Amino acid sequence: MSNNTIKREDELKREGEYELLENPDALADRLLKSENFVERNKNLFIGVFVAIALAVVGGFLYYQNQQTKNQEALAAMFQAEYYLEADSLNKALNGDGQYEGFKTVADEYGSTKAGKLANFYAGIVSLKQGKYQEALNYLEEFKSDDLLLQARAYSLQGDANLELGKREEAASLYKKAAEHKANDFFSPQYLLKAAVAYEAGNQFTQAIEVYDRIIADYPLSPEVNDAKKYKARAEGLAKK
Repeated sequence: MSNNTIKREDELKREGEYELLENPDALADRLLKSENFVERNKNLFIGVFVAIALAVVGGFLYYQNQQTKNQEALAAMFQAEYYLEADSLNKALNGDGQYEGFKTVADEYGSTKAGKLANFYAGIVSLKQGKYQEALNYLEEFKSDDLLLQARAYSLQGDANLELGKREEAASLYKKAAEHKANDFFSPQYLLKAAVAYEAGNQFTQAIEVYDRIIADYPLSPEVNDAKKYKARAEGLAKK
């Protein structure tokens, strides 16, 4: 398109705008067309408005309901937490006939933060009881934006898999725990567990790689000395 054509189009556009400003009849005609468009599509506009309003109200009511259910779950779980601290594992998981246990809270309030936390605690109890698959099932339902708890849940899933003889899956979960919001305190601990799990599965090359990560990335951690010692052992075993 030539510059002259573009210039002419701009001039026509400006002329049209001036006409609207200077000619009342042209402006009235334009407004009438707009009114007719609104009138023809009135039902559509009303439907859109109603849909938006319902979405806003529904979202608010859902939020309020979740807040209420979350408070109920926290209250229901209070006694179960006491039983867990007292090492009364069966009562903590299943309740005592008067108070609910983590299992019931997780089932009834699983969509709330407190309900998800009940899954976390139920997983811990099941691990302590030696019910490793049940523990894994509960822990996989736990989701949290808390960097420490979520990483801990991944590590506990690793523990459950290790007890089930799934060493490679366990190592992968320990690494996942270490890499979730990595930090100098917990990450080297989880990495050390990953390397040991690899060794248990005779995957010495992978174990050595993880030991090297601890030595390189966390040189001031207490796990460094173990990493160096275990790395030497893994290197010896890898040559056999």
